[in-house]
Amino acid sequence: MAEITYRNASCIYENSDSLAVDSLNLDIEDGEFVVLVGPSGSGKSTALRMLAGLEDIDEGSISIGGRDMTGVPSKDRDIAMVFQNYALYPNKTVAENMGFALKMRGVGTEERRRKVEDAAKVLDLTEFLDRKPGKLSGGQRQRVAMGRAIVREPQVFCMDEPLSNLDAKLRVQTRTEIAALQRRLGTTTVYVTHDQVEAMTMGDRVAVLKKGRLQQFSTPNELYDRPANAFVAGFIGSPAMNLLTSRVVDDGIVIGETVVPVERERISALHAAGIDTVTAGIRPEQFEITEGEGVEAVVELVEELGSESYVYTRIPKSGNQVVARSLTRTPARLADTIRLRKREGTVHLFHPETGERVGD
Repeated sequence: MAEITYRNASCIYENSDSLAVDSLNLDIEDGEFVVLVGPSGSGKSTALRMLAGLEDIDEGSISIGGRDMTGVPSKDRDIAMVFQNYALYPNKTVAENMGFALKMRGVGTEERRRKVEDAAKVLDLTEFLDRKPGKLSGGQRQRVAMGRAIVREPQVFCMDEPLSNLDAKLRVQTRTEIAALQRRLGTTTVYVTHDQVEAMTMGDRVAVLKKGRLQQFSTPNELYDRPANAFVAGFIGSPAMNLLTSRVVDDGIVIGETVVPVERERISALHAAGIDTVTAGIRPEQFEITEGEGVEAVVELVEELGSESYVYTRIPKSGNQVVARSLTRTPARLADTIRLRKREGTVHLFHPETGERVGD
């Protein structure tokens, strides 16, 4: 069993005034695919390196399979690391690269060849086993790095932005392959990325970090449907959720000069808490362009994607930017004044100062 537990795990770099990872608590189940996501400097790679034994744990603990990893060298943790830059030996063949760690552990030639060939079949690398890395594409090199990890049969895979060096199309293909492979192997995997789309499509659960602190740890659907705070709301989703500073009135919230209805019990909860201004979160797909009533907005950009389009607008008086999705090609043009009406769906409410979810 390879459950992973972070308990108040913290790390601070020398000569730094703030923690790179601040009291991180995570419970990762055996066989689960967990993604750590966040902007640059959020501590996601540091958290992974702490698990792998490449960074010291200054406070708290990390355990794998119930065993405390504090002070345990990286080589004794039974983990396999897949790096962003592949880290392949250019003078060795694909087979030699994949089997090198087994050779260093004293595994016999026959067993080593069998494991390499089995992994190559899984990764569709059989025909490339005698080639050097320089003769492979970026996606093939990444599969070699994956194969090197697989042949070790570790308790845990640690993957640090392994797709960052690939082009957009190959990233989509390779992330599908990695997710499918992990499901087949059932190995507990911790995967780091800055790409929230990658996180949402690959992870069983996703941990969102900001400045070393965990913001929310949940399933992709829960992150999208019920973000814990304004940071998660704005980070998850493409385009991001519209976050608008809005005045609270008896019937809902005011956007521009239009009242957008909100459930009465939620408004009552805000009034009871003395909150008269909120940060309102509304997804782009919840707005539609209309010729009738709605929020007046000026078009700043139209992003045509073929099957749908996104209209980027500015509300004149408040200055708030609002993005709306249209499932048909929109006739709106730059500098047009249009009306946006909210479709059915939740209006997310966040405290204007703390950013925490309120009114539920």
